[in-house]
Amino acid sequence: MNIDPTTLKLKIYPAKVLRKKCAPVPAFDQNLKDVAAAMVKIMRESDGVGLAAPQVGVEFRIFVADVPPNKERSTTSDPVTATDGPVVYVNPVITLPPGPVEADEEGCLSLPDVRGDVLRPPTVTISAFDVDGKPFTLTGTGLLARCWQHELDHLNGVLIIDKMTQMSRIKNRAAIRDLEADA
Repeated sequence: MNIDPTTLKLKIYPAKVLRKKCAPVPAFDQNLKDVAAAMVKIMRESDGVGLAAPQVGVEFRIFVADVPPNKERSTTSDPVTATDGPVVYVNPVITLPPGPVEADEEGCLSLPDVRGDVLRPPTVTISAFDVDGKPFTLTGTGLLARCWQHELDHLNGVLIIDKMTQMSRIKNRAAIRDLEADA
């Protein structure tokens, strides 16, 4: 990667980069750390709980997430339901369990004013590397698992509008058309 982190800014649908499948991160270096720090900053400024590299114009497999603990979410539960501050996931892979999926409302920083129900497994396992190249594996549930799946979709060029229930697609048709018209 040779990316100037000071040039990163949030990309809005229908930006072409949002539809690209990202390449693996080739090196664990200072540039990766700087890009990850810039992504965390943009995520926080945008009041998001996750942000994937293509959302800031970077075509590598990296995302950040920060799902804070509260009464319902914990960093010590098994499986975990929150993060202890922002976490960087490099070259992530998610294992989807067999079994039921649940519908819950999702939004996306790259799709302002678009919210809808997306079906996802409630609990998943993620394996990734941190910015230093150290591997880790976690099992998460609830909003955290949903966030991981949402961000990994971004790394594959998939958006929530591709996965929304039919009713949610119908409800968001006008907002999506408005974003396309503004491009």
